[in-house]
Amino acid sequence: MMTPELAALAATALIHVVLVGWSQRSLEADIGHDGNVGTRENLDAQLSEKTKRLRRALANHTENIGLFVLAVVLVQFTASNSLFTALCAWIYVIARALYVPAYAFSWVPWRTRIFAIGFLATLAMIIASLL
Repeated sequence: MMTPELAALAATALIHVVLVGWSQRSLEADIGHDGNVGTRENLDAQLSEKTKRLRRALANHTENIGLFVLAVVLVQFTASNSLFTALCAWIYVIARALYVPAYAFSWVPWRTRIFAIGFLATLAMIIASLL
C-alpha cells in the first residue's frame, strides 16, 4: 500500500512532468520546432522572459526535488510515517505546485515565501525521521 508520503512523491513527479512540458512548449514557441530539436546553444537572446523564468523554475525544481526524495526515503526506511510527515509531504507538493506559476509569472515576494514553506516542510520530515 502506498503511504501518503509516497503518494506525495508521485504527485511531485507529475508536477515535474508538467513543468518540463510547459517550459518546452514555451521554448518551442520562441525558437520554433527546428530550434528546439537543435543544439539550443546561445539561446538567451531569442527567449522571452516567460520562457527564461520557466527554464529557471524547472532548474530550481530539479535542484530541490532531491531533498524531498531523501526526506520521503528517510521517513519510509525509519518507519516514522505519521500524520505530521504526511501533512508535511503534501504541504511540499502544494508549495511546489504553487511555486511553478509563482516563478513563471513573477509573483514577488510570494515566490520566495512559497519556496520557504516547501523547504521547511521537507526539513521537518527529515527531522521527524531522526526522532
